[in-house]
Amino acid sequence: MNANPLDALLMKLSSGDALAAEQVFLAYEPYLRKIVRRRLPIKLRTKFDSTDIVQSIWVDLLRDVREGDLHFTDANHLRAFLIRVTCNRFNDRFRRNRLAVEKEQPLAGFEAEPFAASRQPTPSDIVQAEDLWEQLLALCPPAHQELLRLRREGIPLAEIAARTGLHPGSIRRILRDLARRLAFKHRPVVPNKR
Repeated sequence: MNANPLDALLMKLSSGDALAAEQVFLAYEPYLRKIVRRRLPIKLRTKFDSTDIVQSIWVDLLRDVREGDLHFTDANHLRAFLIRVTCNRFNDRFRRNRLAVEKEQPLAGFEAEPFAASRQPTPSDIVQAEDLWEQLLALCPPAHQELLRLRREGIPLAEIAARTGLHPGSIRRILRDLARRLAFKHRPVVPNKR
């Protein structure tokens, strides 16, 4: 009777059983990934990760077992073999990528500053702005709608006053009154508590 259930799977693996190969992989994969993660420096994580190494080892192992090039006496023998191959594969990838990582440098001027946020409005911002514009036009008397359009274009109050013939103080009053009406329209209704 086998002391280790993996020994029975190992016999099936040697005979080419795909289900046994999957079960053996699932049994060893977390352990092998842990070996790689413990050795993997942070800078190299952009080049490869533990899954890359373990999967590449497994592809080679399955090919060699199916071709009859590899035979394992028991699960401990397979485990020792996988640990050694994992360490060797990691060292190979480390040597291949180490020089590139050492030479990589951050883009000039970006190491101290975070990337600036886009100044472009999002689609939802555009929809909300259009909705607000429609509400303002609905609240605004027709005589003041041209004043509102000019202000939306970003024209200064002095120029709006020159175009419309209104005093800048009157323009401010009209805009303030419109803002109050809009705020009053959106004010939540609070029930009377008596």
